[in-house]
Amino acid sequence: MRTIKKRRRLENKTDYKSRLVMLKSELPRVVFRKTNKYIIGQLVRSNEARDEISVGLDSRSLIDYGWPKDSKSIKSSPAAYLTGFLLGKKIVDKEGEIRAIFDLGLQRSIAKSRAYAFLKGVIDAGVKISCNEEMFPDESRISGKQLKNSINVEPIKQKIEKEA
Repeated sequence: MRTIKKRRRLENKTDYKSRLVMLKSELPRVVFRKTNKYIIGQLVRSNEARDEISVGLDSRSLIDYGWPKDSKSIKSSPAAYLTGFLLGKKIVDKEGEIRAIFDLGLQRSIAKSRAYAFLKGVIDAGVKISCNEEMFPDESRISGKQLKNSINVEPIKQKIEKEA
């Protein structure tokens, strides 16, 4: 008998096996998506397999907190960390301290990548997500010292803590 694959699986948009595992846990998901220009972060709750975005933002919102406008590194590791930190602060302000699951979608899980810099930012903001500490990038990468035009992350992080 021939099986018919679902359309979203054929388009490489959804992995239904991992989605089912996440839905069964009944925990909200912190979703990380990476585009060619930006980092996107969302808190997604599922009710009867229907997703609802509670909080969402992308790395463009860092410009309001002091990220240089002329910088082309709005999807770098420091930008991913600060985007995760800002998302985590907004989640804690709206929902309180919650437990969640990290959702990478169909992206590969690569240690010390931008995705785990984003996750470290979310965890530092106060959202409880279980993750091995070895997956996080080094502090030098998060602070942006490897970039050609070094960006100081601390003032932006302090501004996020005050305002968000």
